[in-house]
Amino acid sequence: MSEADDSAFQRGAGTGPSPQHHPAPPPKPIVAFNRRELDVILRLYGRMVADGEWRDYAIDLLKDRAIFSVFRRSSEMPLYRIEKDPKLARRQGAYSVVATGGMILKRGHDLAQVLRVLEKKKHLRVVDA
Repeated sequence: MSEADDSAFQRGAGTGPSPQHHPAPPPKPIVAFNRRELDVILRLYGRMVADGEWRDYAIDLLKDRAIFSVFRRSSEMPLYRIEKDPKLARRQGAYSVVATGGMILKRGHDLAQVLRVLEKKKHLRVVDA
C-alpha cells in the first residue's frame, strides 16, 4: 500500500458515507435512598427483626420512586412499604409508609418522623402503689 492509499484508508475512503453521530440522551436518573435514609430505615428494621416482627426486606429503585419493602416471610406480600417519591417533596412530603392493602399510614417530609408509625407501642399497665 502506498502513502496515498494509506491516507485514503485512514480518511475512510471506500467505506460509504460517514455515520452521523447523535449523542445518546442522558439516562434518566433513578431515585434511591441516600446513606442517611438507609441508616434510619435499617435501624428500625434491625429492631423489628430482633423483636421477631420482620424477617426479610427488598429494595426497589425505580425512575420515579424508591421502595423499601418489609416482609414477615419472604413468600408473602410486603407488610409495609417505605416509599420515597421526590415529586411529592413540596406537597405532602417525599416519604410515606404504605400498608399491605395500599393504605397510606403516614406521609411527611422527615423520614424518622414518618417511620414512627411503625414503632411498636409500649403497653401501658396500671401499677399498684
